[in-house]
Amino acid sequence: MDGTSVEAEFAVRDVHQGAPGLAHGGLLATAMDEVLGSVAWRLGGRYVTGRLETDFLAPVPVGATVRLRAWCNGVHGRKAYVEGEGRIGAPDGPVAVRAAALFVEVPEEHFTKERLN
Repeated sequence: MDGTSVEAEFAVRDVHQGAPGLAHGGLLATAMDEVLGSVAWRLGGRYVTGRLETDFLAPVPVGATVRLRAWCNGVHGRKAYVEGEGRIGAPDGPVAVRAAALFVEVPEEHFTKERLN
């Protein structure tokens, strides 16, 4: 299902602050992992993040809304390749963060308690 995509948004609040007045980079990376993972989930398998690369291009102020968009570039065997971006304020606003990820499909047992024993 190459071409599968997801859009989302979130409001950056005071509790998301890293440097004074700005969103924490870890929060932005987490948001990207979530939206990229949502694309993998829509592919119909059980995927986990194998690799996540995040580029921070512009600071995101507290109070801003970040518009996230992610899409699947391809699926090869158990691997799904997903990319995305976060824009400040509007779908055509400045790009604040870009990310690319490799998701790996795993069996259901990967998530069960029995696997951990």
